[in-house]
Amino acid sequence: MNIFKQIISIKHAFKGTGNYPRLASLSFLHSSADGPVEVNSPEQEVVIALGSNVGNRLHHFNEALRLMKNSGIHITKHACLYETEPAYVTEQALFLNSAIRGVTKLLPHELLGVLKQIEKDIGRTDGIRYGPRPIDLDILFYGMFNIHSETLIVPHERIWERPFVVAPLIDLLGLAIESDTVASWHSFSKQPSGLFGLWEKLGGESSIGREGMKRVLPMGNRLWDYSEKTHVMGVLNLTPDSFSDGGKFQSIKAAVSQVKLMISEGVDIIDIGAQSTRPFASRIYVEEELERLIPVLEAVLEIPEIEGKFVSVDTFYSKVAFEAINKGAHIINDVSGGQLDPDMFKVSSDLGVPYVVMHMRGDPSTMQNSENLEYENGNVCKQVASELCLRARDAEESGIPAWRIIIDPGIGFSKKTEDNLDILMGLRTIREEIAVKSLAVSRAPILIGPSRKKFLGTICGRPEASDRDPATIAAVTAGVLAGANIVRVHNVRGNVDAVRLSDAMLKRKNTHA
Repeated sequence: MNIFKQIISIKHAFKGTGNYPRLASLSFLHSSADGPVEVNSPEQEVVIALGSNVGNRLHHFNEALRLMKNSGIHITKHACLYETEPAYVTEQALFLNSAIRGVTKLLPHELLGVLKQIEKDIGRTDGIRYGPRPIDLDILFYGMFNIHSETLIVPHERIWERPFVVAPLIDLLGLAIESDTVASWHSFSKQPSGLFGLWEKLGGESSIGREGMKRVLPMGNRLWDYSEKTHVMGVLNLTPDSFSDGGKFQSIKAAVSQVKLMISEGVDIIDIGAQSTRPFASRIYVEEELERLIPVLEAVLEIPEIEGKFVSVDTFYSKVAFEAINKGAHIINDVSGGQLDPDMFKVSSDLGVPYVVMHMRGDPSTMQNSENLEYENGNVCKQVASELCLRARDAEESGIPAWRIIIDPGIGFSKKTEDNLDILMGLRTIREEIAVKSLAVSRAPILIGPSRKKFLGTICGRPEASDRDPATIAAVTAGVLAGANIVRVHNVRGNVDAVRLSDAMLKRKNTHA
């Protein structure tokens, strides 16, 4: 369809609506004596759904995101990732589904053409309708327009009957309606309360994990359903000066022995750190951190017992993250939330692994300064949520999808004793505050790390970090019951039991809900 026919078809879609002036916001070609002249316009906000159930589904998603960016679509938000049962044609493999929000100057049919070409580039061919496909890209919304042509209907005509489309669409919103465009998306729904009402009619949050639809996070070569159980992350410090166990595991032999012990006790993730982030710790250079880390990481990844476990690298240096992931680590755990290395977000985006964005102000040497301990109106949960949301937004803008983000409120980092208690009891409040801006980020797994922290010693009268394991177990139990998905601990055995009991209580509670 040429550009003039396209404009006519859009104009026809608005016949009788009184909305013709909105066409002025589209880009189009204007003929002149010197030939076609492009008339540029403000960008339009779009929502594009992604689906795949053939081959390496996650790879197809990542490739589609890359090609969209290269084609003039600036992605601003990502939904969560869902594994879903097929619809319509049910005798086929499970789908991955998600969606993105972005802005583009491409006209609707230009955008459609770009997406169809991306599908072909990734390997999609003509097949049965609703059948297996490497990638499926659908335009759900294009600005505030209602478009109806031979090849394109926007809003997408089947949004309203598909939970696997509505769930990612809801993720892309915040509870606060921040623009006229988003408000118009709500108005397209036939439900009285818009898209949120539609989502509730389709089952809402209660349908996740129950109705053939799981919310997942890619971890290693698996898709992790983080609602099934709480994961225990065991700490392996390769530092001479960590507050709890500095100097104990600097040799490869001692480190490997500790990893084997943690595995025997039921750990799910090994978090290896080669730079101390205790309060007032001095920073070491990248080269020294790598010298400590890489030999141990290589040895740990070679032991047979590591099969089925995940390995995380605790670093705020992008070069260390890059080397560790390329050696075989699965997760980047960045205590700075991308604040101490300007390349961290870009490197993490390129590596394509889960990224832990933690809340901290300043750096370990300054985080406990008085100015970093002040929270507006004393509301630490609300302030932490706001700052985490900003860092997650920056991560997304740099290409880290929300479906790869794990959030950590940073217990013990830039926090007073009472702040740490508020966070342990207020994880749901943190989720709710983040949801105002981004429902996808609010649904990310939450990691907490209260293990042996100073505030436990202050409350319980235990000046020695190694004496704080009982208090750690109590803090972990409180955190899991409040909504934590991962707990980072030094003593694996005791905390595995605490997590199992907490999960059993939550499961029992949900059974009677």
